Amino acid sequence: GKLPVTPGFLTKVLVFLIALTFISRLFQRFLQKEVLVHTPWDTGQQYAVSRVLGYMFFLFGLLIGLQSIGLDLSSLAVVGGALGVGAGFGLQPIVSNFVSGLVLLTERPIRLGDRVEVGSTYGDVVRIGGRSTWIRTNENEVIIVPNSEFVTDRVTNWTANDPRVRFSIEVGVSYNSKPEQVRDLLLEVARRHPDVLSHPAP
Repeated sequence: GKLPVTPGFLTKVLVFLIALTFISRLFQRFLQKEVLVHTPWDTGQQYAVSRVLGYMFFLFGLLIGLQSIGLDLSSLAVVGGALGVGAGFGLQPIVSNFVSGLVLLTERPIRLGDRVEVGSTYGDVVRIGGRSTWIRTNENEVIIVPNSEFVTDRVTNWTANDPRVRFSIEVGVSYNSKPEQVRDLLLEVARRHPDVLSHPAP
């Protein structure tokens, strides 16, 4: 429209966006550390609520900022249409991952601390972001998985209902071994192991 685009204007916009991002993150951290800890929700619910409210805070602040600099928001209709075309082509994976991230935060098929297996990746969920989810493996590696894989692919959540899980481990022994003796020895080893539960028994 009639709004002049100058280097000074672009600098103000950049500073505003950086400040808005910083303040929205502080708002999320404040909600998670000071407000939501006093609610009966678990850690995963507190994390999801703080993320969604942080996104809403950022969007609301962005709209107020655009209006305060005198930008006619109705003129963004053309830009929105162009972004829609771009999302249909080059930005489709990014938009898909962002929408999938919102689905994960609201529907919560996976939560922070869950033990999950998606594709060939197996580990603990340590972060659910807008575009991707971080999974820490047994080797303490962090694998960043796009959120769309959790929505479109088959995911195994080992701790969704109960943190107690039974594993079936195949053991090879000599053909001359007595099966009953092998079974008794393996059960005895399992019962002595400090990380194996006694109820349900191995």
